[in-house]
Amino acid sequence: MITARCIWQQAAHNAFTDLIWFRQALWCVFREGSAHVSADGAFRLLRSTDLGNSWHSVALLSASDADLRDAKLYIQADDSLLILGAGALHNRQQQSHQSYIWQSADGLSWSTAIPVGEPNIWLWRIARQPQIQQYFAVGYRVGPNKLVRLYQGATAQRLQPLTDLISGSYANESGLLFEPDGTALCLLRRDPDSGLFGYSQPPYTNWQWQDIGCRIGGPQWLQLADGRLLACVRLYDNLVRTSLCWIDRDSGKLTEWQALPSGGDCSYAGMVLQGNTLYISYYSSHEGSSRIYLAILNL
Repeated sequence: MITARCIWQQAAHNAFTDLIWFRQALWCVFREGSAHVSADGAFRLLRSTDLGNSWHSVALLSASDADLRDAKLYIQADDSLLILGAGALHNRQQQSHQSYIWQSADGLSWSTAIPVGEPNIWLWRIARQPQIQQYFAVGYRVGPNKLVRLYQGATAQRLQPLTDLISGSYANESGLLFEPDGTALCLLRRDPDSGLFGYSQPPYTNWQWQDIGCRIGGPQWLQLADGRLLACVRLYDNLVRTSLCWIDRDSGKLTEWQALPSGGDCSYAGMVLQGNTLYISYYSSHEGSSRIYLAILNL
């Protein structure tokens, strides 16, 4: 049984979430702005020390020169917290977008923005391969000459291009996982085409891709202890909704499992598994304005 409730609705538009377990608390980050696309996008960070029952705002990150979008949380090997996000720049004479990292030792005090990656490449999410102690991220080019590129670095702040994954079609948002044996898995959105499931062995320069059978948005996923792949995505068939879906490791096909209370402008989930309890942050506009929700499911 899924329980879901709104945890934030103070801005005109609240969207694009991520969720992490850090220092014995749940942390949720999302974009606040006056609209889905607007010049005033900023990152609001909430913390819950009681497993999602109550939430308190602990930080707000903004930029005078950019609309901040799609914040993602990551814990570094030194137990510090990172936010990875993109800035849609106001002045586009030299470039339109830049990815940034913000660092914090405690989640409360944050560094200034650190540019990462290449201009006009939107880095989506960081993952670490623990066996080789390397950080990876998948990014997509904004503008003409579409491509999706894999980055690698000894630190999250020093990501360098490793290989191009997909070119031509408008592939963009992604989820990146590493299995215990080192296999890399990628769940990739394409528009308007159906999404892709990809896998690669080290050194991650040769990828195999399978069509998942439907169009998705805002992909996030995790691997359960039994090896199953559970994703949370936006589905576009019939009524647009945010749903938990299984990804078949052999065929790459996506099967919807449970829809979350959602509709319209929605999705972009964060997922945290604590024991058998799955916590999911997402946004939705099914109750009017775009709001932030937390769903809890006992697996």
